[in-house]
Amino acid sequence: MRAVRIHEPGGPEQLRYEEVPDPLIERPGQVKVAIRAAGVNPVDTKVRQKGPMFAEGLPFIPGCDAAGEIVEVGEGVTERAVGDRIFFCHGGLGSAPGTYAEFAVLDAARTRPLPDSVDFETAAAAPLVAITAWESLFDRARLQAGQTLLVHAGAGGVGHVAIQLARLQGARVATTVGSRNHLGFVAGLGAEEIIVYTERDFVDATLAWTEGRGVEVALDTVGGATWRRTVEAVAYYGDLVTLLDPGEVDLTEARTRNLRLSFELMLTPQLRGLTEALDHQGEILDQCARWLASGELRVELAESLALEQVVEAHRRLESGGMQGKLILRP
Repeated sequence: MRAVRIHEPGGPEQLRYEEVPDPLIERPGQVKVAIRAAGVNPVDTKVRQKGPMFAEGLPFIPGCDAAGEIVEVGEGVTERAVGDRIFFCHGGLGSAPGTYAEFAVLDAARTRPLPDSVDFETAAAAPLVAITAWESLFDRARLQAGQTLLVHAGAGGVGHVAIQLARLQGARVATTVGSRNHLGFVAGLGAEEIIVYTERDFVDATLAWTEGRGVEVALDTVGGATWRRTVEAVAYYGDLVTLLDPGEVDLTEARTRNLRLSFELMLTPQLRGLTEALDHQGEILDQCARWLASGELRVELAESLALEQVVEAHRRLESGGMQGKLILRP
């Protein structure tokens, strides 16, 4: 099969589109999937830059989420059949091969049924960002109806899904964007207060929107100085969730406000083999699939590129300003 592999950490040029052996079903419970579309995520660029997260070594196939059709089932598989349309988040970190490939083999339990009305590209774009947004808002921050939420980078992959999940929960949403070009997009998703952070200070704007109280929940997708300043935009006894390492920080103000600080890394169950957490993520995907089918949730596709254009895909993602998700087509 054709796949993309990383032989040495580094820049986008380290992504090699090449012929590799087809993956084989090696144990009971596995299925082989013909990948029709694969999502491109910031974590893919990080493992490309730094190398695999496991000690098995190089080379490895990156890519964490995908959608496709089952073409073979292993012994003991009863919940899936050849021809089933599925989507999933699995592999790509250096242990199990990832999704930048024509085929993948994984446990059937890690695949989720895909409604016929949801196309493969949309489904491939959803798993990592949907699970990240869900766990951040509902599992970490316990977002409730009527609460106020600040989402950073609302036009990005996680951000634009988080806005929609919050609105489905009945929360009110403010978001930051880097350009006026994104105003209509995030407004259409349900954002009530939209802050172009290059034109307005997001802390001042958030406090004005909440009449000085601050938001009950903030989701930081940027890290660093943005995380540190976001503390000032959160209400006393509120929640601040970050997807990134904020670095060296002074926690005095966060402590004074009695904030609940949380980290979100949706890859932890895969990295640490946490079966119950993986099952929970499957349930999240099941619900998101229902919302995608009903039109209550949308995943924005920035562009769909052929798998052999993977170098260009990584360059575009790392250039910033992306609205929605990039997709690769094997």
